Amino acid sequence: MAEQREHGEAYHDKERALQDHFDSRRLADRLAEVIFHERFTDRDRDFLATKNMFFLATSDADGNLDCSYKGGEPGFVRVIDDETLVFPLYDGNGMFNSSGNIMAHGKVGMLFMDWQGGGLMRINGTATIDFDDPLIAEYREAILVVRVKPEQIYPNCPRYIHRMELVELSKNVPQEGRETPDAEWKAHFEDVLPEEQRRRREADRQVGARP
Repeated sequence: MAEQREHGEAYHDKERALQDHFDSRRLADRLAEVIFHERFTDRDRDFLATKNMFFLATSDADGNLDCSYKGGEPGFVRVIDDETLVFPLYDGNGMFNSSGNIMAHGKVGMLFMDWQGGGLMRINGTATIDFDDPLIAEYREAILVVRVKPEQIYPNCPRYIHRMELVELSKNVPQEGRETPDAEWKAHFEDVLPEEQRRRREADRQVGARP
């Protein structure tokens, strides 16, 4: 059974046990006091507004874990108020690991990296999905919108972050003024694709075959 935190406690018993073993309880408490916060600040908003990717950790109700990469145009993750972050989910592999876990359990961990500047931000909270979320209209080709209520927001030590440069944004990120290409790997699974995708792909082939 997963260890539970007491209400208002930053760490659970196993974290405390390791802190005591390595004599870091005092440091951990000071960090929780100084850097942990539950509401987004202007500095948080500015950091997130420039990010084009993050890593999302989820689990199902039985504690089975999943971690995935989420990418988009800079600013695709939005802080809409000091207690709410939103991001879109686009067409993927059809397994719905992240979104299914969110609907089953809701607890998420998000890791945002600044590969050039060497900073990072961690957000732990509770996510929800509403099929009728009005914000979906603001994200081109999004199939779902996820809302996250943060419980812990904090920067993390950048000591081991490798410096990397962006070569280009993925051509598969939906953008105004151009058609988003289908994933090439779907050609190997034509017979089991969702019906709407099969019809669209067949129509595209018919157009391409015309003289």
